Amino acid sequence: MDKQTVVVLFGGRSSEHSISSATAGGVLRALDRDRYDVIPVGITRAGAFVLEDDDPEKFPLDAERLPEVVDNGTRVQWPEPGGIRTLRVTRADGTVDDLGAIDVVLPLLHGPHGEDGTLQGYFDTLEVPYAGGGVLDSALCMDKHFMKVALQAAGIAVAPWVTVRARRWAADPEAVRAEVAALGLPLFVKPARAGSSVGVSKVTDPAEFDEAMRIAFAEDDKVLVETGVVGREIEVAILEGEAAPRASVPGEIVLTTRGFYDFEGKYLGGDGVDVVCPAALEDAEIAAIQEAGIRAFEAVDGRGLARVDMFLTADGTLVVNELNTMPGFTPISMFPKCWIASGLSYRDLITELIEAGLRR
Repeated sequence: MDKQTVVVLFGGRSSEHSISSATAGGVLRALDRDRYDVIPVGITRAGAFVLEDDDPEKFPLDAERLPEVVDNGTRVQWPEPGGIRTLRVTRADGTVDDLGAIDVVLPLLHGPHGEDGTLQGYFDTLEVPYAGGGVLDSALCMDKHFMKVALQAAGIAVAPWVTVRARRWAADPEAVRAEVAALGLPLFVKPARAGSSVGVSKVTDPAEFDEAMRIAFAEDDKVLVETGVVGREIEVAILEGEAAPRASVPGEIVLTTRGFYDFEGKYLGGDGVDVVCPAALEDAEIAAIQEAGIRAFEAVDGRGLARVDMFLTADGTLVVNELNTMPGFTPISMFPKCWIASGLSYRDLITELIEAGLRR
């Protein structure tokens, strides 16, 4: 069988640059090299596309040294639409090399300028196939306000919330404080368009609210203030599939001493949180969670994959918290763990994502 050429794209301009790079390390290590030729392309924090080393060890997930795409002087030139999909690179000395025709791009980008539909639209314009979410679902799920609107319209329960823009907070903070007081405590304050729990705070006392808003507004000029839902934190992984979306067995985030599932707990192996998959659930609960995950995926016109995060309350209600259209693939990430627990290996999971991109 002739090999197909996959561009693994990672890094990016968002605050999740290092997590994207660490995800790429895991994917480069696991890709089926008998099936695919691989071209690693990094995006620097400044937005330059550079030809990277095909070396998984260069991109570890290490709390002491988070990986980064460094500008090495190369510049990747994407193919023009309508022609042969030849990828080229301009070297630091000005010479240009052909890297060959590419079949599909595997974007492993988190956050703005990668997971928000902008890059997906770029590849649509270039007529280059890519794996993962499309323009619409990526944009919807990157903006937590509009994601909630879409889910509500489909009859899916979400946590009550107030959306606050920076200009309103600056002009009339007292009115905002009065409005969010109706949501009760605890509250979660989060940037509308960031991920990996960057900029998120849990507020258990009104005196903490202003600082939480400051932290969130440092990431985005639109912030969501949500009612804290009391329940088990359940996550389910969704794949598009050839005929219909399908769901993994659910996993659970079990907090022991940590206040919520923050950046350190997600990626750096911080104490106080356990990522458990499969979760200890009754068969009926598993079926309901899987159905809710697929409904949420379809409500945002999901493509490729998503991780659907939800709360299971004491009375059995499922409240969807959010969808992630490019969830982490790091060794301790929930998305691959849930598929491995469902019988799909890490390598086969990556292959399935790539093949779904090729089918388009």
